[in-house]
Amino acid sequence: MALYTNNLTQYERWLTREVKIGDIPLGGKNPIRIQSMTTTDTMDTLATVEQTIRMVEAGCEYVRITAPSIKEAENLANIKKELKVRGYSVPLIADIHYTPNAAELAARIVEKVRVNPGNYADKKKFENIEYTDDAYNKELERIRQKFTPLVKICKEYGTAMRIGTNHGSLSDRIMSRYGDSPLGMVESAMEFLRICEDLNYHNIVLSMKASNTQIMVQAYRLLVATMKENNMNYPLHLGVTEAGDGEDGRIKSAVGIGTLLEDGLGDTIRVSLTEDPEFEAPVAKALAERYSGREKHQAFAPIKSYHINPFEYNRRSSSEINNIGGKSVPIVIADLSDLKEIKPANLFAAGYTYSVPTDKWTIGDMACDYIFVGANEVNFEIPGTLGIIQNEKSLQKKDRHYSIAAAGNPDFLKINAKDLAQIPALKNLKNTTLVLETDNLHGLAEQRAFVNELLEQKITLPVILKRSYSSLSPENFQLHSATDFGGLLLDGLGDGIWIKAEKISLAQSNSQAFGILQATRTRISKTEYISCPSCGRTLFDLQETTAKIRAVTHHLKGVKIGIMGCIVNGPGEMADADYGYVGSGVGKITLYKGKEVVKKSISSELAVDALIALIKENGDWVEKK
Repeated sequence: MALYTNNLTQYERWLTREVKIGDIPLGGKNPIRIQSMTTTDTMDTLATVEQTIRMVEAGCEYVRITAPSIKEAENLANIKKELKVRGYSVPLIADIHYTPNAAELAARIVEKVRVNPGNYADKKKFENIEYTDDAYNKELERIRQKFTPLVKICKEYGTAMRIGTNHGSLSDRIMSRYGDSPLGMVESAMEFLRICEDLNYHNIVLSMKASNTQIMVQAYRLLVATMKENNMNYPLHLGVTEAGDGEDGRIKSAVGIGTLLEDGLGDTIRVSLTEDPEFEAPVAKALAERYSGREKHQAFAPIKSYHINPFEYNRRSSSEINNIGGKSVPIVIADLSDLKEIKPANLFAAGYTYSVPTDKWTIGDMACDYIFVGANEVNFEIPGTLGIIQNEKSLQKKDRHYSIAAAGNPDFLKINAKDLAQIPALKNLKNTTLVLETDNLHGLAEQRAFVNELLEQKITLPVILKRSYSSLSPENFQLHSATDFGGLLLDGLGDGIWIKAEKISLAQSNSQAFGILQATRTRISKTEYISCPSCGRTLFDLQETTAKIRAVTHHLKGVKIGIMGCIVNGPGEMADADYGYVGSGVGKITLYKGKEVVKKSISSELAVDALIALIKENGDWVEKK
């Protein structure tokens, strides 16, 4: 299998072919483009136009609009006309799932259509079908006949197309042959892409979206490797689908999208938040802008032999020291070294609360595992799960106090990722955990190269990933750190994370660390919401409903709840969810347990209580403390 990136150590964008989308070309040497999707009813022309304008003014260069049937596809002409009257020529993209006739009409009106291979020519019933090669080839011919008319129309009208695979909506046919996997996602797109190439149509963009960041990143990488093997270079649309809202949605999006951007992949970005679409564009812009000038980073040694499988998750095998490494979940170190004195109250923001009347500590689900206090002393009884890291010269000879230094044989050894020459000496260490730092502009790749060399030399010391941030806004801190740690954790390369951030509160820094671990599926500490961003198909107020569900379920650690506006983004799209809350009609909700329908057509006023009852029935409910 070809490598998915041009260079593992020197940043460079993968040069894709240019695709014409109205007056704003995509791919090639063009900048990374920003886009989003309207949430209005497509039949409401003025509301859609006004929201589109707000999106453009927020930074969107393309605007996607759902067209679930012929009538919505027809109304795209009215929307486009009204936008032009108001002086806006933003390229419009029609979003199509089950309706080829709507796609064929829309392709004559707008600049681009998006089709989902799993829905466009197949139906999903979660059936496992045994195919002979002959039967499978007949299915491919059926798809060719159904898809070819759209390709010909796009070619005639100069309309671009996104072949957008979603992990949750893979067809039964693909699932039966390739499984619920990145390989299945790639092959789903390749089937449609081969038809396009046979018809000499190349104005194509590809995407591999999933709500699970591990699967999303692996699928995009595998897609690029597959294209390289077939001498293809179509541009990539990046996105984590159903990322959710607020802090969690931004962290999850940055983990998935940022990991790919770090290796020069991606030509356009859509951040999917359960918020108004004009709030998505600034996040996408902030992610993209970080790579302007990235190629000027300090050089470091190229990788000779790559020991990391980028197409599946495998955590690096490391020795277990205390609760670090081995089979232990990645730990979190909170940095309190800037304080003049350490008091019990200082630990509150790191997940520990102390009661004076009872003289007891309460340990939260997001309580850090260690605190670094520098030269400070800790002169009070610490919580039973907490470790204290101190400068070696200031080490207190007390239980659960550990030394850190830049040389010798301390409990924690600080090392810079550029110091590859120090690696052979590490073979002599037994009970030392490495704290791997970087000050390189291309720091993720430099830290990855260092750990790869540890693998090369069969050194199994645990590795704590450390990054320091200064002069960043809280918003950029959120996105940058999620990218920097997330990309390494998705490759299984960290036994813990340590964030040092100026001008960022300890509470935000600690929450960020646990949010990154949750988004990478490497340590679960809270409820996960797989929540779609809404569109014109949505049958209830997603933001309001998500807030209601979050308010009553946020304490259910490890439970995954899918909140979907309609059946298009229903049981398939929320493939990883334990429970599903899906719009099935105006004011009506259908509840799922996994992929199975449990209750249909529940009044929306009663549906949240019904969801709670369903969780209780299945033994996943716990009362709030």
